[in-house]
Amino acid sequence: MPEHQHRIFKILTINQISSHGLKRFPADYYQVSDDIAEPDAILVRSQNMLNCEIPRSVMAIGRAGAGTNNIPVQEMSSRGIPVFNTPGANANAVKELVLASMWLAARNLSHALQFVDTLQGDDTTMNKQAEDGKKRFSGIELPGRTLGIIGLGEIGRLVADAAIKLGMKVIGYDPKITVDSAWSLSSEVKKAQSIEDLLRHSDFISVHVPLLDSTRHLINESSVKIMKQHAILLNFSRSAIVDEDAILKGIATNKIKYYVCDFPSEKLQHQKAVITLPHLGASTQEAEDNCAVMVVNQLMDYLQNGNIKNTVNFPDIIMERDSPYRIAVANANVPNILGQISTCMATAGLNIHNMINKSRGEIAYTLVDADSPVPPSVVNEISSITGVLMARHIPFPR
Repeated sequence: MPEHQHRIFKILTINQISSHGLKRFPADYYQVSDDIAEPDAILVRSQNMLNCEIPRSVMAIGRAGAGTNNIPVQEMSSRGIPVFNTPGANANAVKELVLASMWLAARNLSHALQFVDTLQGDDTTMNKQAEDGKKRFSGIELPGRTLGIIGLGEIGRLVADAAIKLGMKVIGYDPKITVDSAWSLSSEVKKAQSIEDLLRHSDFISVHVPLLDSTRHLINESSVKIMKQHAILLNFSRSAIVDEDAILKGIATNKIKYYVCDFPSEKLQHQKAVITLPHLGASTQEAEDNCAVMVVNQLMDYLQNGNIKNTVNFPDIIMERDSPYRIAVANANVPNILGQISTCMATAGLNIHNMINKSRGEIAYTLVDADSPVPPSVVNEISSITGVLMARHIPFPR
């Protein structure tokens, strides 16, 4: 590449990505389109990519949202490709929908709306029908009721704060809560010792956990049996967090008064005590903008500097650039690869100015800054080390 030119990164967009995020890509360094061959990175929202062929040119995938179950994460890990997401960017939007759903269920608003649609006649007749029928929709108020929150990440904490301000009692359970989350959590949130403990004492239950093997059907037949009579269950995480058959049994036995979720399904359709919404959790303009801005910033920092923040398969690594000559390496988390990387560079006469290495599960990731230009032969040699999944030279943007 001639001295006066610089690298142009090609970004393929799938789905409609907010312009608030896309305009952050500098036009001098990025080509962004929904029709690009051999992209360097992919930006996606909800499109199912599980059966898509990901081009060999791709170095990163950015999901403008929190969940990544529409992306083949394991396959990307095996290729040394980080999958970025935007935890917390849509948290307020989800929080507001959870609050709205509590009112929908507490005041029987869904059934009341359906009832009003059946009224006929003139105003006098309709008013009489409304007065005669409204007692069927008498509900409950939120103050003094207990809300149990499973998962105390950004969304769970916001829901807890809002519920406390509404006069509710809040119980929380999250065995994997981070230090930062714990510090941010209101002291008024009572800690449950177990999910069972939470279920026994909650009038409302709101689930905010990612879908993992360990959380699939977290709410199941055994869980439902423990719940208080006439509990209201809210699920704005992922559909498979709950066992739908168990939910319907719970409704039939009056254990569950309402199940409110963001995931329509054949089993739940036309069930009287089920309120399903069409996946509206992050469907606000503000959330879409926040997610797009956040994921674009993360992608740019990775492509231009190799830094990683908020991926589902790589460790977070941020290293300030004190040198224009940087190498990024992703590899299987096995012994002696770091030593072989150092040997390759030393053999080529390259002095290591700075280095950072972290691992996450089966993946390790290394950033190395050198004091002098890195020949392509060195990157090729590092790439050939057994266990290395990806190696690239990242010159400082001109």
